[in-house]
Amino acid sequence: MKVGITCYPTYGGSGIVATELGLELANRGHDIHFISYAHPIRLDPGIPRIHYHEVEVSNYPLFHYPPYCLALASRMTEVAQSYSLDLLHVHYAIPHSIAALLAQQMLAPERRVPFITTLHGTDITLVGVDRSYFPITKFSIEQSNGITGISEFIRKRTEEVFRVRNEIRVINNFVNLETYKPAAEKTGARRFAPAGEKLLIHVSNFRPVKRVLDCIHILAGVRKKIPAHLLMVGDGPDRGPAEYMARELGVGESVSFLGKQDHVERLLPLAHVLLMPSELEAFGLAALEAMACGVPPIGTNAGGVPELITHGVDGFIEEVGDVAAQAARVIELLSDDKLHQRMAGAARKTAETRFSTEAIIPQYERYYEQVCGGRAAGTPATSR
Repeated sequence: MKVGITCYPTYGGSGIVATELGLELANRGHDIHFISYAHPIRLDPGIPRIHYHEVEVSNYPLFHYPPYCLALASRMTEVAQSYSLDLLHVHYAIPHSIAALLAQQMLAPERRVPFITTLHGTDITLVGVDRSYFPITKFSIEQSNGITGISEFIRKRTEEVFRVRNEIRVINNFVNLETYKPAAEKTGARRFAPAGEKLLIHVSNFRPVKRVLDCIHILAGVRKKIPAHLLMVGDGPDRGPAEYMARELGVGESVSFLGKQDHVERLLPLAHVLLMPSELEAFGLAALEAMACGVPPIGTNAGGVPELITHGVDGFIEEVGDVAAQAARVIELLSDDKLHQRMAGAARKTAETRFSTEAIIPQYERYYEQVCGGRAAGTPATSR
């Protein structure tokens, strides 16, 4: 198939999933056309069957706010016409779904080009429920020819909040097991922990919902019992406060702020435990990638996390904000080699059996075929 993919080309989960999906589909013989305002991260140039089309937005002085949605819709239409796309697949509802709807309507006189909207999290739990965006979010979702969500949590939340009657197909996030894999010897860890300290890692966009300050508190608690070093991967508004907190708690020398990294698969295998103390996670992609690397995650009982982590089997789940309990779990793992080995193996097994590309990508392919063939299964007859 020839598929147009639109996403935010940033370090957020939706952009990463969309990019990885395009790469996996291209590996399976599909032609993938990324349509966005910048080149997506994790998308190296020169990959066969991968194409990138930039959306340029006019800076005409009359526009106080550049009309990206309109420029995106126009570019979608042009690419669909020029390359005979079979389908548009947009990730994150705002504003991609409404742009796809406009493109579909512009293409309608020539042929039918359906579009699928994948809901990732804050487009439903935060942005979409804003009064300014709620009506257009609901409308664009309902007008989609297919809707997918990355977890049961997102499906249920969308149905409850937006009263969407269309079927929302749950297709979980996935991980490439050849790219993300364990490193038994953890070669390279001494670059960050020269004294042989155990390595903890956190990966996020450093927004308040990720509770990155909790990571610093957890490290401080762990270091009272076990020598440990924390890798903070990513960047965002809470990086500065986290750096300040590390100095205040006396662990500044035990934290490495690495900023945004394009190849986290090189860092995750070095760690012993992943910290994910988020206020809310629609799924927890960072935890899944860590699990594939044999790194047990410590997550929180929030959103879709319990769908991914089985408490006490392949990771631990504690309550949001309970840094003492989370620190205790880290200490438990780092002080018991047999427990860590057992849980690391179980984490990898979960990634292999439930969330591998081989298990998830065919679900997207079948859904593409279904949507291109007509009305998505379960969609009410009164809906598009």
